[in-house]
Amino acid sequence: MIRRSCYGLLLGFCVLLGVTSAPAKSSKVVTSWKKPDYLPGKKPYRVLALGLSDKTAIRADFEDALASQLAALGLESVPGNTILLRPEGTKFDLQYLKTQVRENRIVAVVVSRLIKVDNSVTYVPGTYIAPFPYYNTFYGYYGAVYPVVYSPGYLQEEKKVRIETNVYSVSSGDGELVWTCITDTFNPSNVDKAINRLVKLIVKQMQSEGAL
Repeated sequence: MIRRSCYGLLLGFCVLLGVTSAPAKSSKVVTSWKKPDYLPGKKPYRVLALGLSDKTAIRADFEDALASQLAALGLESVPGNTILLRPEGTKFDLQYLKTQVRENRIVAVVVSRLIKVDNSVTYVPGTYIAPFPYYNTFYGYYGAVYPVVYSPGYLQEEKKVRIETNVYSVSSGDGELVWTCITDTFNPSNVDKAINRLVKLIVKQMQSEGAL
């Protein structure tokens, strides 16, 4: 249910992927909430995986990846790109969306969007390593210690991509919010790996909190 990502979800995963200066490449849950009295239906039921983005290819990859993770939970997952025609630059059609959800017997929708991309540059000061006060010879001491006594400072760039993911129960009415989650992904250097890491984290969190 996810192929590439969403602008709501991954404007950043394209734009954001360009930076890899900082070594950490991870995703984490910042916060999540589940409707207290919500109980998901008996599996299998049909879940629509959506990414909100104006980048068709990234959106499709994200939706395919998400759908795959949801299917692993025993759900009938439907990637948005397989039932919704959303060419770049087209106007949003709410009635078309409602019709597709109804005709495809969708019970729940998992939708992700990009909230923001933060770029920061931090100066990491150099470090001085105090040598042992004795060595057998001066030249042996100097030759061994000099290369490691001082490491110069440097600038470290970090990119943080914040994603919001919501689960809506759409079996009736306009769709009720039953779960929401905010995640941060740091320094993604590869779109596919970043997407896979993110959707695994999101689906794991949903499962642990009983959202699906």
